Amino acid sequence: MNMKDTMKLLQIVQPGNAMWRAAQMPRPGNGEVLLKVEAINTCPHWDLHILDGVPMFPGMEFTYPYFPGQPGHEAVGEIVEIGTGVADFAAGDRVAVWRDGGPRRQGCYAQYVCIKAENLLAIPTPLAVEEIASLELAMCVQVTFNQLGKIEGVQGKRLGISGLGPAGLIAVQMARSYGACEVIGIDPLPERCALAARLGADKAFAPDAHDFSATRTALDTAIDTTGLKISIEYLMARTQETVAIFGVLREKVEFGFSHWYGGFALLGYGVHNREAGEQALQLVLNGQLKLAPLVTQHLPLSHYADGIELLRKKQAIKICFHPDE
Repeated sequence: MNMKDTMKLLQIVQPGNAMWRAAQMPRPGNGEVLLKVEAINTCPHWDLHILDGVPMFPGMEFTYPYFPGQPGHEAVGEIVEIGTGVADFAAGDRVAVWRDGGPRRQGCYAQYVCIKAENLLAIPTPLAVEEIASLELAMCVQVTFNQLGKIEGVQGKRLGISGLGPAGLIAVQMARSYGACEVIGIDPLPERCALAARLGADKAFAPDAHDFSATRTALDTAIDTTGLKISIEYLMARTQETVAIFGVLREKVEFGFSHWYGGFALLGYGVHNREAGEQALQLVLNGQLKLAPLVTQHLPLSHYADGIELLRKKQAIKICFHPDE
């Protein structure tokens, strides 16, 4: 390979082994742009599962070496080349990824990546990378709020959020922005409860807190961001109307007589869509959604394994990686 036609990217070659290696510079096809990656945030569940050789979703099949640049998808960067059929962007535009391009194409853990233009949103004002890189995750959480909005499950409601990782901390802020009368965060880690309180939660405490009633009238609505049976059933025992499951569900949950009476409902996850991405972006631009507090460390991508170890030990919420030489 001629060096002017090369770049570097991350590839998980086998469980526990990620390499920062040389690769051929991609070229955008029809409907694509070539993005110079400025920064990319971890998606902790994706990173930990794929690095550990564990399927992210039930029934998911994958082999190693894993697709180059994957599972990186929460990225911000500058467009440097336009493919055919792209009319909405130009070289030099600064953009954020609002939708993951899928697992079977190069991911964003790279210096450069080709992305479908339809998966990008322009950043109209100057923002630091940590303020916008996780737009894709914000879009995902917005999907759940749009679902709850259809059943009047947010405004004026006492809303609980179980799991104060990245998604939960975004959910706290969206609940406040969309008019919940009280926002309650639940997480076993005191430092995450404290951060949730700074970001808008009225209360935040561990799930074994003695002053939180184990009755169906404790909450009107709740969102689970963990996908864990124990967390979902904890909310079901304390929620009167609806529990929305945002986290990836891998176990069966128990729905019994105590839930059947009174119109209680479980709400599964919805569909990623551009409108939700645009809504999340507007919250960021309005100052109603702060993504920067989710980033607890900045590291070069060549130190990927070090960053993931911080996530594993719960010593970081998100790592912001910067492609290095």
